[in-house]
Amino acid sequence: MLGDGIGSNIKKSKLINRRMFIASTAKAVVFIGIVSRLFYLQVEQNKKYLTLSDKNRIRENKLPPVRGEFKDYFGKTIAGNLDVYELHVIPEQVEDFRILITRVKQILNLTDKQVDKIYKTKNKQKPWETIIISENLSWDEFSKINYYLYDLPGLKPVISVGRNYPYNESYSHVLGYVAYASQKDLSSNEIINDRHVPGLRVGKNGLEKTFENELIGTNTIQRFEVNAYGKRINQLEVQDGNQGNSLRISIDTEIQNYTYELLNGEAGSISVMDIYTGEIVAMNSSPSFNPNDFLYGIGSKEWKDLNQNPFKPLINKTISGLYSPGSTIKPIVALSALEHDVIKPGMTVRCTDSIDFYGQKFHCWKKKGHGYMNLKNAIKQSCDIYFYETARLLGVDRLNETARKFGLGDIVLKDFFDNEKKGVVPSTKWKKEAIGQNWYLGETLITGIGQGYIQTTPLQLTLMTAQLANGGNKINPTIIPNNEKIENIMDQMKLNQDFATDYPSLVRNKENVKFVLDAMFRSTNEVLGTSYRSRIEDPKYQFAGKTGTAQVKRITEEERELDRELEQIPYKERDHAWFIAFGPYKNPRYALTVLVEHGGSGSSAAAPIAKKLFKKIIDRHEEREKIRTGNTISL
Repeated sequence: MLGDGIGSNIKKSKLINRRMFIASTAKAVVFIGIVSRLFYLQVEQNKKYLTLSDKNRIRENKLPPVRGEFKDYFGKTIAGNLDVYELHVIPEQVEDFRILITRVKQILNLTDKQVDKIYKTKNKQKPWETIIISENLSWDEFSKINYYLYDLPGLKPVISVGRNYPYNESYSHVLGYVAYASQKDLSSNEIINDRHVPGLRVGKNGLEKTFENELIGTNTIQRFEVNAYGKRINQLEVQDGNQGNSLRISIDTEIQNYTYELLNGEAGSISVMDIYTGEIVAMNSSPSFNPNDFLYGIGSKEWKDLNQNPFKPLINKTISGLYSPGSTIKPIVALSALEHDVIKPGMTVRCTDSIDFYGQKFHCWKKKGHGYMNLKNAIKQSCDIYFYETARLLGVDRLNETARKFGLGDIVLKDFFDNEKKGVVPSTKWKKEAIGQNWYLGETLITGIGQGYIQTTPLQLTLMTAQLANGGNKINPTIIPNNEKIENIMDQMKLNQDFATDYPSLVRNKENVKFVLDAMFRSTNEVLGTSYRSRIEDPKYQFAGKTGTAQVKRITEEERELDRELEQIPYKERDHAWFIAFGPYKNPRYALTVLVEHGGSGSSAAAPIAKKLFKKIIDRHEEREKIRTGNTISL
């Protein structure tokens, strides 16, 4: 019995020892696990959790980047920045937000709508993010807030930077405007998205939009230390941002402003181009709008008024307006016919009041006609009958070929504006593809006088004229200054077109171009020329040009017999007035186009404007050349 007891005790002892071993092993495993976990967290994951800790402890505040400026050819600021007075608040720093906003409402006379907007913003944002209560305070309001600041904890008056367009309407269609960044802006542009902060403004159209990534600049970043409740307790550092790049364009502000004055609110366009460099010297569309009105968000009524204005102030007519060119197309029709040997300069056509083709009557603009006309006189007096016949012999497809060479039917300022239109230079193929119909002879005839399907922009006609004036050489239009020496460009233009050159010839025979230019000179400077009344006899300012009158409504035989004065015709039914020109004639350097919508005849409405403008252009030429020949412009 005793042995059994001893044996039982031994078994119990072994069982206890086994249990103790298991328990000890388990404890050891748990301990090792805890130690391993601590090692993992404190050593291997140290960087991760330190970063998370810093994120909880350190907050960043990004300020809007300072936008780069635009300068004109002479270095004048045409889109800059100025101090604006803002009022910010950070909700986490305010004990009672409602009391604070009620007090601010009383001081600044905020409307209920403005207060509601503040609360909506607060509900959307995190408590440590800045809310802009006002970003357009007057100096008196700014001073008033600072006076009561001791009693307004959490408010922060800020002197910030806002966009400013010192020339108001004059540059609006060139530069465009900036406005609040939209969701579309953020999703389509990574740079805008990266630098976005409340109140960020970005380019919405024009050059402001085109060069957004160069202009936008980088954010100033403020870093703060916060406590467990998220309240700022210490500013750690400020990382200054960089202002965006400033850009210089080829436009001369004095000429640009003058074109705005000359149009005087009339619907129309004026554009001026250097015939060798392709630089845009002026580009104005009228009526215009003030880009400064968009800085703080334009009201719905104001936006509606702009959109519904029948004169379309938001449209850049110079590059986006499409019009029948009227008789301004005749120099190209003449050149094309000479280049394709379908007519000779001495060919004569008898011009009567009208001619019949297949039972359809085609009229000349001059009652009773011009009599016998050769090509030079037909250009000079703008004889429609002569050009009906020329177009018939030439054919629309050959005219299309020449017109497109000279810039019609294509984008002029490539990569600068996203709203420029190509227009239409018709051909038999185009009509078949676009309309699904065959081409008719009558359509060729009216195309020859710039009517029918043909549609051009004013800037296309400026380019066409510039390339005629330089002797028929291709140039590359630009709104960024071309610093290449004029002598080098002219030397390249004199090279045979078979040689490599940046300015290839667009014509087979240069004498054909000279012929057309001489006819344009006669049109402006000889009796019976359509723009003779706008001539300038001083050789310094003397220019050559071609008028154009583009019908916007087909005239019936009954209306033709009435022979109404311009004032008797409803505005929308009046012809568009055109004038293309180049000068000085003996040493051409600039080409221009004037369009006055519904202005009547080109000779009475458009040519007189060009006369005034040429004097300004030539007077400014020497100053422009000083810049080109070596003077640097600081940005």
